[in-house]
Amino acid sequence: MATVLITKFREFTDVIMTLPVIYSACGSHPEDDFVLVTRTSLVSLFLNAPSNLRVEGANPDDYASLGQAKKLWKELKEQYKPNVLVDLDDNGLSKRLVFWARLSGCRISSVKEPRNKKLLIRKNNKVMLPLISARARYREAFFRVGLPVQEHFEGLFRKGGKGDSKLFAALSAPPKPGEIWIGIAPFAKHQGKIYPLELMEEVVTMVEQELPNARIFMFGGGNEERKILDKLSASHVNVISTASAQLGLAAELSLLSYMNVMLTMDSANMHLASLVGVDVITIWGATHPYTGFKGWHQKERANISLPMPCRPCSMFGDKPCHRNDYMCMTSIKPRLVADMVISTLKKEKDDEDTRAESKA
Repeated sequence: MATVLITKFREFTDVIMTLPVIYSACGSHPEDDFVLVTRTSLVSLFLNAPSNLRVEGANPDDYASLGQAKKLWKELKEQYKPNVLVDLDDNGLSKRLVFWARLSGCRISSVKEPRNKKLLIRKNNKVMLPLISARARYREAFFRVGLPVQEHFEGLFRKGGKGDSKLFAALSAPPKPGEIWIGIAPFAKHQGKIYPLELMEEVVTMVEQELPNARIFMFGGGNEERKILDKLSASHVNVISTASAQLGLAAELSLLSYMNVMLTMDSANMHLASLVGVDVITIWGATHPYTGFKGWHQKERANISLPMPCRPCSMFGDKPCHRNDYMCMTSIKPRLVADMVISTLKKEKDDEDTRAESKA
């Protein structure tokens, strides 16, 4: 038996991507105990965790030096007695904990950066080959300490399951029979990953007109995003802004699980929706699925982008546009996006009919 300490302290989206691998590692090795240490604010993300997983919170700013990290390591060592450490950051606090864990005789494995990423994102003479995915690199980190990972994760609410509708009751009742729920998350951290809002509103109008039985839920957070979404929802009959409700992470995940389809940017919402088993359509601009950051089990056909020679220009969409016009986003036609949403819903309906016929 092993007690495996897992460290991951980076941003929200980075932590989200570890969840299917960590849950699968726990399922692959039920005889071992696993302890994940992550940012305190992200502990609530790990819903319905396996019975052999504990999730502990720590604020990286409180352990900014090697000496401060030693204090955290001593606390973790005393409480859990780990003999294996899997570092899924290879940066910051994780590296400092690796230092002390190595002195304690732990087996250590750290995630490795993808090779050739500079060739993929450079301005000229790109090598357009997909990088190893983030989740594959996380699985490799477990493998290197003798913990091969088989797929056990079936979604945060298990395969085909839904969250508790009572958690979002203040915003909406559950879907009525025949009602279609569509989620749209139009924001991202960087401009190179945001589809222009005026074009997104055209998408909303088209979908609303062609699917009168649909309700559209707009996802976002923060004051500016809330103002934008409140204004948009006020001008559309079947559009609801979730931002003002301030649901909290557990309630938002439950709400997401009821969506028939989710339209997102390359953002945290792409990953959250995939974790609850929703069909996700993603609009890619400055970034690209080849960087290895697609949502869990996200289908290739559900990616919308333009085949421009300058894409991708960065791993995370945080670099200025080489052209200064963000054409990779501004030239995607709203009609294309709306048609993708509608066709995905049709395919989902066809699949449901096929499953019903097979049961009969």
